[in-house]
Amino acid sequence: MSGSLSPALLFALGLFAALWLLAGLWATVRGIAMQRRSAFVAGQAERLASLVEASPQLPVIVRADWRIEASERLGRWLGLDRGPRNFDELRGLDSGLDAQGHDALRQAILGAQRGAKPFVLSLKPEASNRTIIVHGAAAPNAVGGPGSVLLWLSDATDGQHALAHARSERDEAMAAFEALSGLIEAAPFPMWFRDTDLHLALVNGAYVRAVEAKSAAAVIDAGIELCETVAGVSAAEAADEARIAGSAQVRTIPVTIEGERRIMRVVDVPLVPGRAIGIAGYAIDIQELETERGAHRRFVDTQRELLDRLSAAVAQFGPDQGLSFANLPFRRLFALEADDVPEARPFARLLDAWRERGRTPEVRDYPEWRQAHVDWFAQAGASEEDWLLRDGTHLHVVAQPTPDGGLLLIAEDKTEQVQLAGARDTLLRVRTATFDNLFEAVAVFAPDGRLHLWNQRFRRLWGIDEGTLAAHPRVDALMGGLADRLVKPNQISIVQEVIRAATLERQQRGGEIGFADGRYFDFASIPLPDGNALLIMLDITPSRKMEGALRERNEALEAADKVKTAFLSRMSYELRTPLTSIGGFGEMLQAGYAGKLGDQQRAYVDAIMDSVAVLGRQIDNVLDLAQGEAGTLAVEREPVDVRALLEGALAEAKLLADGEKVELVGNLAPDLGHIEGDAPRLSRLVAGLLDNAVRYTVPARRTGGRVLLHAAGDLRGIDIIVSDNGPGMPDAVAAVTRGQQAGTPSGGIGLALARQLVAAHGGTMEVVSEQGQGTLVRISLPRSA
Repeated sequence: MSGSLSPALLFALGLFAALWLLAGLWATVRGIAMQRRSAFVAGQAERLASLVEASPQLPVIVRADWRIEASERLGRWLGLDRGPRNFDELRGLDSGLDAQGHDALRQAILGAQRGAKPFVLSLKPEASNRTIIVHGAAAPNAVGGPGSVLLWLSDATDGQHALAHARSERDEAMAAFEALSGLIEAAPFPMWFRDTDLHLALVNGAYVRAVEAKSAAAVIDAGIELCETVAGVSAAEAADEARIAGSAQVRTIPVTIEGERRIMRVVDVPLVPGRAIGIAGYAIDIQELETERGAHRRFVDTQRELLDRLSAAVAQFGPDQGLSFANLPFRRLFALEADDVPEARPFARLLDAWRERGRTPEVRDYPEWRQAHVDWFAQAGASEEDWLLRDGTHLHVVAQPTPDGGLLLIAEDKTEQVQLAGARDTLLRVRTATFDNLFEAVAVFAPDGRLHLWNQRFRRLWGIDEGTLAAHPRVDALMGGLADRLVKPNQISIVQEVIRAATLERQQRGGEIGFADGRYFDFASIPLPDGNALLIMLDITPSRKMEGALRERNEALEAADKVKTAFLSRMSYELRTPLTSIGGFGEMLQAGYAGKLGDQQRAYVDAIMDSVAVLGRQIDNVLDLAQGEAGTLAVEREPVDVRALLEGALAEAKLLADGEKVELVGNLAPDLGHIEGDAPRLSRLVAGLLDNAVRYTVPARRTGGRVLLHAAGDLRGIDIIVSDNGPGMPDAVAAVTRGQQAGTPSGGIGLALARQLVAAHGGTMEVVSEQGQGTLVRISLPRSA
C-alpha cells in the first residue's frame, strides 16, 4: 500500500485537481470579466469627464475643510495661473475674485453647509471680462462627503451681452412704440386698431374729435364707428375684407367729421397678412383734393376751350407719344383727320402723314430728321424750328417737353409776318428816302439821349459832318458845340431841355430859335411810342416876314377901325341932333301949334314923322352895331312881357305888310311869360326881322307873299321864329349873318345887329336861307341871362 496510491486517494486527488482547475477557470473568466468591466467603467468615466469638461457649466466641490476639487478650467475662468486647491486660492493679487465677490461666495457656501440652502450668485473676476453665474447647494454624501458644497459655474458672458442687447432693443422698441403712439395720437386724421374680433381696440384723438365723443375709452366701450354703412358694407365688414384679402383695402366714401360731411379715403390694413392679429385703419380727408381735382378738370377743359380760340396751333402729346389734344387751328393747319385725336395717333406716324400732305419741310434725310424730332420727348428743354413748307407757308414750331413725359407742340403761321418783314424793309428804305427829302429838319433821339436817326436837311442846317452824326453822340455833347450857330447861344439849352422832356418825361414841347444867318426855325420834340423822341425843325423865315407884314397891316386896320368907330359915333351924334329937331317941329305941327293943318298938310307931316322914326331906328342900329363890334354893347336887365312885345312888333309891321301886299301872320303861344332883357332893343330886334322879311318877300304869282311870326316857350326859355317865302337872302347878306363881311345893305346890318343883340342876352340865333325858297330866322332866348 505504501508503494501505490489507493483509488480513493487518486479519486480525491483527481477530484481536487478538477476542482482546482474549475476554480482557476472561474477565476480566469471572472478576472477577464472584471477587467472588461473596469475598462468599461474607465471608458465611461473618461466619457463623463469629457462631457463635464465640454459642458458649459463647470462643477466645483468645496469640502468641509474648504479644499476644492475642480477642473483646470476654473483657473482659466478666474484668470489664475493654475487651478485652485483651496477656497482662499480663488482670490489672487491681480486675478481671481475681488474681495467683495470672494466674501459673498464664502457666506453663500456657509449658508449651504449649515442649512442646505441653495443659492445663486453672479461674479466678475478681476482679470477677466467674464460674467460667471454660480448655482450652489449642499453636495450629496457620495460626491463630497459631509459638509461639502457642490457649485455649478456657468460662463454667462455671452448671455449677459445678449441680455443687455435684448434689453437695449426692448428699450428702443418701447421708445419707438411710445413715439409711434404719440405720433398716432397727434395725427391730424383719424386712426384706429381692431382686435381679432374686429372690435375697436384703439383710437386716436382725431378719431374721438371726428365722432364728437368724450374720450377714446367712450368710443371703444360704445363701439362708435367713424364710417357708416355704405352700399351695404359696414366698417367691420370692410376690415374683414382686408383681412381675407391679406392686403390693404381702400375706399372713398362720405363721412361725417365733426358734424360736417366730407369725402374721406378710408384704408384698412392687416398688420400681419395671413395671421389673425388685428386690422389697423386710417381715414384721410380728400375733400379739398377732390375739389382741386374737379377744379383741375375744369381748368383743363377751360384751357383747351381757350386754346381752341387761339390763333396759334397747339397740340398736346401724352407720355406714350400719342396725340391727346389738338386745337382747331392745329387741326386746320396740319389737316388732321377726325380719328387722329380720338385714336391718340403716335407722333412718329403723324410726322409721316404730314410729310405726305406737304406739312413738313423738305429735308435730304427724312428718317434722320424724323428720329431727331421724335427725340423731342426726351430732351430737357424746349426746341424751336422754322419750317418752310412746299406751298410757301412759313411755320415757327416750338416743342416743349412736359413734366409727365409728354410734349406740347406749338406752331405759328409766320407767313404774313415774313411778308410784312419784307414790306418793313421796303418801308425802311422809303422812310430813309422820305426823311432825306423832307422840307423839315428831322432827328430821332433814343431814351438815353443819343442821336438815333437824322435826315440830310438836319445835317446841313447845323453844318455837321456825317462822321460826327454816325457816332450817335448824346444830345448834350451834340448841341454843346452848336451854340455859336444861334443868334442867342444860350437858347441851345432850350433845345436840349425840349428833347429831355420828350425822352424822359414823355411830354411834347416846342419853341422857336433864330440862327445867326437870319433864319428862324420853329421846333418841337414829340414822344414816340417806342420810347424815342422826334425833333422837328421847320423853317419859318418866310412866315416871320409875312407875320411882320400882317402885324403892320393889323395895326393899320385897328387904327382904321378906331377911326371908323369914332366916325360912326360922331356921325350918329351929328345925325341925331338935326333929326331930333325935325321930329320936335313935326310933333309941334301935328299938335297944331302952327295952326290947323289941312288934310294934305297933315299927310305930309305924318310922312315926315314916319321917316324920322325909321331914320331914328337906323341910327340906333348903327350905334348898337358899332358898340357890338367894339365889345361895349350894354343891355338893360328887366322883366319883359314877351307876348306884349311881339304883338307890338306885329302891329308896327302890319302897315308895311299891307302896303307891300304881303300876308303877315302871328302864331303866338299863350304861355310865353316873361324874360329878363332890354325891352327897347328886343322890340327893335323883332321889328327889324319883320321889316326885313316883309321887304325881301316878293309876292308870288299864285299864292302871294307871306311872313310868319311864331313864338313858343318852356321853363328854360322861348323860341322866336320869323320866316318868309321870298326869294332867299343874297349871298352878301348871308355872309354878314355868318360874321364874314361888314358894310352890306341894311338887311345885312339888321341881321348882324340881331345876332349881336341875341348874344348879349345869352341866346342863340340861327338863319336858314335857300334861293327861291325863302328865309327862316330862329332866335332862342333864356328866361334869365
